[in-house]
Amino acid sequence: MGADEKMADEQSTTRRTLILTGASRGIGHATVKRFSSAGWRVITCSRQPFPEDCPWEAGPEDHIQIDLADGDALQAGIAEMRSRLDDGALSALVNNAGISPKGPDGQRLGTLDWDPDTWQQVFQVNFFASLALAHGLLEELKAAQGTVINITSIAGSRVHPYAGSAYATSKAALAALTREMAADFGPLGVRVNAIAPGEIDTAILSPGTEELVRQIPLRRLGSPEEVASTIYFLCSPQASYVTGTEVHINGGQHV
Repeated sequence: MGADEKMADEQSTTRRTLILTGASRGIGHATVKRFSSAGWRVITCSRQPFPEDCPWEAGPEDHIQIDLADGDALQAGIAEMRSRLDDGALSALVNNAGISPKGPDGQRLGTLDWDPDTWQQVFQVNFFASLALAHGLLEELKAAQGTVINITSIAGSRVHPYAGSAYATSKAALAALTREMAADFGPLGVRVNAIAPGEIDTAILSPGTEELVRQIPLRRLGSPEEVASTIYFLCSPQASYVTGTEVHINGGQHV
């Protein structure tokens, strides 16, 4: 991108606002940096309070502490988000928050490890919260002719050696939800897409991931920045005719 093109792109996004869940680390943190560098206002949401040692100047006033697993807290959080949008417009909602519980010794939890409370919590955070946020912020998304990005996973389309069954099933459901939302939101001028990361170099990688890398055609892990750049593209005018799709970012691991 040339200097003039970059400047025009940044100017066009100066007044745009992104709401991002799961912003405290990994893909979420990289996404904050990518959008902020392009002049977007970024409202972050996570279970943790805003860290005092974070150098991001706009962070404290544009951070909402919210536990997506708590239905009442989620509704209160949506009301708070709407109150933060002074112009009543939201250009992008990125549903990035997700949990993948492990067993007592860190082992994968399969369908034989059925625990209704665990499955309910996983689906609440990974699936229902995404739908609730998009529905609760629909008027603001319509006002901006905005976009929704759901972060799914490679585990949503194949059995993964480390991702648990509840996590994988919730991500498969989120991929289906993305298609349904794209069909319903499209006539309102709101685009909905999903991004399915594979093995990304973040803090949540499981021991033994190096074995998986040998099976990936590109023979390396992906970076959070690579995922953040794709999120940014899907929220940009360059992707204005892209909706209802799931972009796989996995170095060819799915082939």
